[in-house]
Amino acid sequence: MATECVRKNENMPNCNCSYPSCSRKGTCCECLSYHLASRQLPACCFPDNVEKTYDRSFKAFAKAWNL
Repeated sequence: MATECVRKNENMPNCNCSYPSCSRKGTCCECLSYHLASRQLPACCFPDNVEKTYDRSFKAFAKAWNL
């Protein structure tokens, strides 16, 4: 369960996570920790069209940004 984040309301306009039941929306520190533990990046690192594929891999990140 996500802990209460004092900046959650400020973070939400920038959170482009489209996963419907994500408990970490707007709680950036938990989101980043969760995804890095899974060797992924969070939604905010991707353009919206790529984020919607739910492929949060480093490879998808490099491809999305032509790196």
